[in-house]
Amino acid sequence: MAALKYAGLEDTDSEEELPPGWEERTTKDGWVYYANHLEEKTQWEHPKSGKRKRVAGGLPYGWEQETDENGQVYFVDHINKRTTYLDPRLAFTVEDNPVKPTTRQKYDGNSTAMEILQGRDLSGKVVIITGANSGIGFETAKSLALHGAHVILACRNASRGNDAVQRILAEWHKAKLEAMTLDLVSLQSVQRFAEAFKSKNVPLHILICNAAVFGAPWCLTEDGLESTFQVNHLGHFYLVQLLEDVLRQSSPARVVVVSSESHRFTDIKDSSGKLDFSLLSPSKKEYWAMLAYNRSKLCNILFSNELNRRLSSHGVTSNSVHPGNMMYSSIHRNWWVYTLLFTLARPFTKSM
Repeated sequence: MAALKYAGLEDTDSEEELPPGWEERTTKDGWVYYANHLEEKTQWEHPKSGKRKRVAGGLPYGWEQETDENGQVYFVDHINKRTTYLDPRLAFTVEDNPVKPTTRQKYDGNSTAMEILQGRDLSGKVVIITGANSGIGFETAKSLALHGAHVILACRNASRGNDAVQRILAEWHKAKLEAMTLDLVSLQSVQRFAEAFKSKNVPLHILICNAAVFGAPWCLTEDGLESTFQVNHLGHFYLVQLLEDVLRQSSPARVVVVSSESHRFTDIKDSSGKLDFSLLSPSKKEYWAMLAYNRSKLCNILFSNELNRRLSSHGVTSNSVHPGNMMYSSIHRNWWVYTLLFTLARPFTKSM
């Protein structure tokens, strides 16, 4: 099953075990057949279950199907520079005449981004991801790029952004991606980024608002706002407003806002139940890093919901997403206490 491992598919559903001497193969058009090396014969039916099967979906991105000099199909993995006669799609076979549909959940907490996009061709799609040089943003950028999308890594640090681009190109030299500078702590930088992107005259099919800070000490941005609020929410809010016309023109398009379940543990109302906007950008005396993060995540969700209400009729959808409580990333880097807590929790978390 080495080829399946190279394709990142080794944890998918397995078929009944074949008897000794039997091998599972596929035809050029995706039908599964079985070779009996002991009796030197082939058949369409599984030797134990009697079921006929075919592969589902296309080849994983980076794979190509070839034929050798004997007319036998083999597969080339350009990403890992390997060849195999085992079709990587065998992990996703379906019955020719299934009796009833399965209700099994297809993806779970162990699924990777590459597995979820398996078989999808995103060629021609243009994607912007903020904070894409590390963590969840980087894995998202890599997976989308390896499946054909033109990915723009919007990063605060140009050097780290370019380094992330090179790391992805090392896996697939045909990947189409680039790094652009975007510092959410500066609304002027957000405006410059939007203008630079529009000057490319390309569509925008997916905008992923991923960048965030956590546990940051109190400080004001050059715009006079508390930095956690501006980076996590207001900067993205402004970015979406500046690119709204491009999203509409590119419909169907979507905005994805990475929020957090921690939005439940805060409020933006005063003691009388009225909205208190001073809580969003508090003074140093009233600042608590965890609450500031939670409030920014609440703003993310409220913004995403309203954005979807306004733009869905124009072909632009918006969704907020919680990436998971047990996800280990570098978001804790701003304070040593959080770094210690995340390090202690590391054995119980899902890695990037």
